Amino acid sequence: MRIGFDAKRLYNNFTGLGNHSRTTIDILTAEFPDNEYWLYTPKMRLNGATLPYLGKKNCHTVTPKGVMRGGAWRTYGLVNDMKRDGIEVFHGLSNEMPVGLFHSGIASVVTIHDVAFRTFPDMYHWHDRKIYDMKWQYACNHADQIICISECTKRDVLEFYNVPERKVTVVYQPVNPIYYKPIEKSDTQPYMLYVGSINSRKNLLGVVKAMELMPKDLQMKLVVAGGGGSYRQKVREYITERGMDDLFVWPEMVGTSELQRLYTNAQLFIYPSFYEGFGLPVVEAQLCGCPVVTSNVSSLPEAGGPWAQKADPNSPEDICDKMVKLLTDTELRQQTIEGARKYASETFDPTRLARQLMDIYVKIRQ
Repeated sequence: MRIGFDAKRLYNNFTGLGNHSRTTIDILTAEFPDNEYWLYTPKMRLNGATLPYLGKKNCHTVTPKGVMRGGAWRTYGLVNDMKRDGIEVFHGLSNEMPVGLFHSGIASVVTIHDVAFRTFPDMYHWHDRKIYDMKWQYACNHADQIICISECTKRDVLEFYNVPERKVTVVYQPVNPIYYKPIEKSDTQPYMLYVGSINSRKNLLGVVKAMELMPKDLQMKLVVAGGGGSYRQKVREYITERGMDDLFVWPEMVGTSELQRLYTNAQLFIYPSFYEGFGLPVVEAQLCGCPVVTSNVSSLPEAGGPWAQKADPNSPEDICDKMVKLLTDTELRQQTIEGARKYASETFDPTRLARQLMDIYVKIRQ
């Protein structure tokens, strides 16, 4: 089968959507090496993350060759190129679909990651919200099948975009294969870990307030791995006002291998987000044997499963209670490490997810 992908994020984004695109291609090519995978991108940023895809077996990278370039090609010129290349199924990996695909004879599927611009509108400019909403609605209307990366996202898509439920399938977000290969713990000073963008939706300030409430003998440094703007500054000002600067470490860019090391050696992973389409860092932490405190809302109970400690993200007291519980109850902690790793390994098994994707491709091509 010849399968085409919108690979803009794969070649140009090095966080969430880019990681999802690369991992999706990795698990498909590993499990189904006999197919042909065509990666369409308006431009390429070549580095250690993207270069392997130029030489990957059965992968073909396509960039615009004619007059139409950039976003215009991705939206309006892609269909003609895919017809020329004999594409049978197209997968829009990041919420969008090219115009004209519906009548092209090419079967289509789109992955919707979240609708945060609808659930957390204050984080987005009015103009951006309108554009995203239009693109998501178009994709949902015109794709043969919609993939949602969690049951939570599926509920949101059904609520906001008025599509029949039979058209929507949940396939969880794949995890980078590196996290399925445990590494040895290092002898380090105890610390806790937060990973992710630093914005109001992720609720780092809630973590800081929970740390204020912890008994002094349990307080330890929090490593904050992620970038941010005004909200990050707001959190840092709060920390300084409370005289807590010594409790926080702010590393610069953290690569995948370094992140795996941070997860593996952390005493706790703290992620009490208000809303996530999936919550990938929760799964990464559990695969690395790091106990998790997360939220009891949106998709996070799915990502964390029965072994994550789930708190009300609006309650620093509840977050603190769950943190203390995992730091002081030795038996629970060990059960959590073992049970969570088993849950994450089985639920988000890459072979299983690749086969779910291929089943969809086969079904819509018929």
